[in-house]
This record gives sequence, structure tokens and C-alpha cells, in this order.
Amino acid sequence: MQNTINNGKKVLIGGAWPYANGSLHLGHVAALLPGDILSRYFRLTGADVQFVSGSDCHGTPISMRAADEGVDASVIADRYHDEFIKTFKQLGFTYDLYTKTSDQFHKETVQKFFVKLYEKGLLSSKLEKMAYCVKCERFLPDRYLVGTCHNCGFEGARGDQCDGCGSLLDVDKLINKMCNLCGSSPEVRETQHLFLALSKFQNSLEELLDKNSDLWRQNAVGLSKRYLKEGLEDRAASRDLDWGIDVPIKGFEDKKIYVWIEAVLGYVTASIKLLQDKYGINDWMSYWNKDLISYYVHGKDNIPFHTLILPALLMGLDIEALPTYIISSEYLTIEGKKLSTSRNWAIWAKDYIERYDADPLRYFLVMNGPEIRDSDFSWREYVERNNGELLGAYGNLINRTLAMVIKTFGNFVPTPSEYKPEDTELIEKCKSLFDQTGNLIEQGELKQSLKEIFDVIRSTNKYIDTQAPWATASTDKERTATVLKICLDMILNLSSLCYPFIPIIAEKALTFLNQKPEWIYRELQANSPINQPVVLVKKLDKSIIDEEINRIGKA
Repeated sequence: MQNTINNGKKVLIGGAWPYANGSLHLGHVAALLPGDILSRYFRLTGADVQFVSGSDCHGTPISMRAADEGVDASVIADRYHDEFIKTFKQLGFTYDLYTKTSDQFHKETVQKFFVKLYEKGLLSSKLEKMAYCVKCERFLPDRYLVGTCHNCGFEGARGDQCDGCGSLLDVDKLINKMCNLCGSSPEVRETQHLFLALSKFQNSLEELLDKNSDLWRQNAVGLSKRYLKEGLEDRAASRDLDWGIDVPIKGFEDKKIYVWIEAVLGYVTASIKLLQDKYGINDWMSYWNKDLISYYVHGKDNIPFHTLILPALLMGLDIEALPTYIISSEYLTIEGKKLSTSRNWAIWAKDYIERYDADPLRYFLVMNGPEIRDSDFSWREYVERNNGELLGAYGNLINRTLAMVIKTFGNFVPTPSEYKPEDTELIEKCKSLFDQTGNLIEQGELKQSLKEIFDVIRSTNKYIDTQAPWATASTDKERTATVLKICLDMILNLSSLCYPFIPIIAEKALTFLNQKPEWIYRELQANSPINQPVVLVKKLDKSIIDEEINRIGKA
């Protein structure tokens, strides 16, 4: 079995960059949460971790919102960037650097990369057919253009991608084209743009997929295979926009770098900035070598940009560290209906965190989240999991154990005597969890990992029920001490195992034992002090179910 103590291992974890045009909803949280779980786990193992992300401040949705509000696009981007930072912190995300694409360092570094790609012949000028709105007197890139997907018939496909089937689109493939600004039907005109020679990377990307197909989630493998089978086409690398990073190539100064080119390069620019500012390391290429293990965490709508465009850019820039793991989540529905921000059928993260704690949501989104298939957020199931599992299993184990220890032995860890077979069986089950769950976390199988931890939590509760230390306290104090000592050791280790998933609750539980999380099986020192427990998990009244369901969809 693989050793999960990874001292010296270099791990980059990149969380997708949310558009800074509106608040984060639970769909965002569900897709991005695996990044924080991976980061917390790898730090416990002693790995050298970089957990980076930022706000995508140059997308057309931001320009459109700014136009609606009559303000500069930077006002919108900075407003939501600041909100994202606060929300992620409240949800327990531990980014080593959360930056933004409007950051000057990112802009300048991306422009240098762009020039290098151009000098290597990987960017070339081509006439492109684009939708032009006569009424608005402008070309319509990306989300300024909507229509029907030629591949699946989805109405509401954007000018660059269909959210229905994931197809990358261009103006010729979009049916019933409409300007998203004024609603009129645009013309098709030609304009000069720079194109990334994605087709040159066809064979290399096929090799990458073959090599890492066991490390990528199956939705990423399947969609990438489809694109590669169809044959990769060169993709536009510039856009006719007012807001974005200027193209640093003569003759194209009036263009902006296509947002997905510069946004996925944000993982590299954020890493470079972190290495320089935090560690004083300027030789970033030596960090981005073949030894770097990388995880890219995002929703399935972002798959082609992480499995095709990003590795092609890295290859083109002579960067050795290609994507190792692709952690691409499916979609989250809300109360059985498709999440829709336009209809306000969403649960906004900032609203959730105003009323409830972060860890119950983190727990729910792992146990009931869209890891391998679309899943549903139900307030009823959320309450049931909080009360029945977090509180009823984990919280109950901790409170009942500590209460019995303090009542029988005071505020000190009891001294055990001889262990019986049922004792060692439980201990061995817990010991094996570190390798078992560590391997699962590293493979992105977070639900199964947390499920196995909670199976042992339930086994420990069953062990207490069977051993009945409250009954033996007056007849066999040595046996009582042994049982309760084992239960305290289980709490110590199970809380460490829970830490990547529910860090606030787990750390609080460990303070009862005057301990911190570690990714290795430990035993408490006999006679060491423990503390009086307080409430770990709040019980939720079932009345909130109807209240919260009624709140959804209302402005």
C-alpha cells in the first residue's frame, strides 16, 4: 500500500477561477471544495503545497454587468473579488494565494508568455468569421452572442461554448444567433485575430490523456477523448473587447487576449508570484518540472480548458509540469431543479454563511455532492445529515466519551490495562484508515474517503454501546479505563482524519484533548490533561427546511 507521508513531495492545487460578475453559489462551492480538502490533507503529510486560484476579472459577463449598472468593469470585478475572498475564508478555504486576473503581475507575465508563443510560431494571424451587431456597432465575442447549439439543440448556448453538451463553438456552428445586448440578429463579418495552433498538439495531448486517464475523472476523460477524436482545431487567442489584457503583438494592439488563454495561465502566474513573494524563489521553471504533482479542480463545464488548452499552452511554453489529476465535478441541482442564477434559483454562499456554519455544508457537499454524477442539494437531507451523522455519530461519540472520562477519572486520560481482541480490532481498523483514506483523497475519491472515516466513527459508537463503560465503572474500573482510553485515542485519530473535510469542527474536538491534527496514528499519554467538551455541532430544527425552501427564488 502506498505510503501517504509525502515529505518533500511538491503538490500544486489549482482551483478554477470564478467569474467576478456575481456572488458565489453552492454549485461553485461544490466544484471548488475538493481543492481545499486536498490542500489540507497534503499539508498534514508534510508535502510542499501550493494552493492557488483567483477571480476571473476579464470575462464578458463582467463587461455586460458593468454596462447594465453604468460603471467601469473594474468596479464590478473588484466588488466581487473582495466578496469572494471573504466568502472563501468563511467557508474554511486555505488558499496560499488567491489573486485576480486584473493583477498587474498576472497581466505582465501573461503578456510575456503570449510573446513567447508568438515567437515560437504557435500564434498566427487568421481571418475569423464573427458575429457583428449592426445596432450595437460591435463584434460579439463569447457571451455577447447566444443561440442554439448545433450539436445538442440547447437553446442558450454561448458564442464560445455550449453548457448543454460542453461543445466548443464558433459563429458558424451557432444556430439562431442573437445579440445578448440588444436582442437583434447579427451579421457575420470577417475580422483579423491571432489563433493558438492547438492542432499542432493533437498527438501530444492524446499521449497525455493515455498516460493520465486513470488519474482524471471519467467525465474529463470522456469529453477529452471526444474532442481529440473529432480532431483539434486552432482556437482564437484574441478578442475584440474593451476590457482585458492588451495583446502585446504589433498590429494587434487594439485586441485583448482571449480570457480562457490568460485565465488558465493564471495557475502559473499565481504560482510564480507565490514562489517569489513567499519563498524568494525566482527560478520558477525548476519548480514546474516533471516532479510536480498537479491537481486542477473545477466544474465539468471547464473540462476542455484544463485538459486541452492548458496543457497545450504549457507544452508551448516549454513547461514540463503537465496536469496530473483532473478533479472535474458534475452539476449541483437545488431542491430537484437545475440551478439558475437568472431566475435566482440558487443558494448563495454568502447568504448561507450568514445563517449556518461552514463545516456542515462542507460535509454535505462531500457526502452528497456531484463527485461523479449530478447531485441535489436538499434542505431536508442537509438537516438530516447534520443531525444524524455529524451530530448523532461524530459529535455524540466525542461528548459521551469525554463526559464519561471526566465523571469517572477527572480531567485526565485514564491508564489502560490489558487489551482484549475487540479492542485491538477497533484500533487496527482506525490505524489502517490513514493509508486507506489518504490514497482515496489523492485519487480525488473524497466521498468514499469520508464514508470510510464515518464507518469507523459508527463502529466506535457501537464499541462503546457493547462495552458499556458506564456499567463497569463500579465493578471493573480497570476495564472501564481501558475502554475509555481507547475511545479517546479513537477521537484523536478520527478527528485528524476528519480535519481536511470539516476542519473547524475537527480542530475544536482536538482542543478538548490539547492536540493538533497529524496524518499518522497516535495514542494519548496516560494522565495527560483533557478539557471539558462544549457543543461541537449545532442541532438544526426541522422548521428551517420550509423556511429555506421558501427563500429560494425570491429576490
